Amino acid sequence: MPSGDRSGAGGGDADVARVAAMFADPSRARVLMALADGRALPASVLASEAGISAQAASAHLSKLLAENLLSVERSGRHRYYSLAGPEVATALESLAALAPVRPVTSLRQGTRAQRLRRARMCYDHLAGGLGVAVTEGLIRRGTLLITDGRSDTARRPDDDLSAPVACAPYRLGPDAERTLAALGVSLAEVEHSPSRRPLLRFCVDWTEQRHHLSGRLGAAVAAACLTAGWVTRRPGVRDVTLTDQGAAALAATLDVDLTLVEHAATA
Repeated sequence: MPSGDRSGAGGGDADVARVAAMFADPSRARVLMALADGRALPASVLASEAGISAQAASAHLSKLLAENLLSVERSGRHRYYSLAGPEVATALESLAALAPVRPVTSLRQGTRAQRLRRARMCYDHLAGGLGVAVTEGLIRRGTLLITDGRSDTARRPDDDLSAPVACAPYRLGPDAERTLAALGVSLAEVEHSPSRRPLLRFCVDWTEQRHHLSGRLGAAVAAACLTAGWVTRRPGVRDVTLTDQGAAALAATLDVDLTLVEHAATA
């Protein structure tokens, strides 16, 4: 079987230990986490974020590419690395839910952890308290309908911890097109996108233990919020900031419950 082949063509069991070894090295884990918000970064930046030498970064990047965990694109003289797909980001989120929390030894670390819980990017969609709040706002406005008789986004008994929801109990509602248009999202364009990703997908948020929207629609909503300036991001970090304009717009458009976001910042 070729290196990194996950097609199952050989018919054997998945080689979990082999891919797990890629996540087990602390330096490689830091490289992967630096890319977990969907950015594409050059090796020099990844080396800096991982706290390793350029030579060490090159070796780690080669291994991650060989196992199809990263993709690379050349732009001029530089090569930009990114996660190979949303499934890699999902694996990172799942591991984060199982991993012990590093002790906070400074105010800066504590503040950063709060920001991640409050609002962050998970590959290309909103996560944390903000991601959950937006998802629940879409439900309140009839963009999404819950199909299992529940009234909230709480993790269901059969849901894996911090993973895509296998049988998500949601579907598009009758007001989806109108409400999404108010957010700057064309439902028709998203539905007819050539991407093979599901239109609707949901993850169990690892910090909130509730569902947040991912998939093509989740990515489109996050992109619209960034384009409108409702959410801003800074180079080199996963957390995002909900602006005052964004808070007002989401409250008006989706009746977003900002107490979810505030709770995530102080939990």
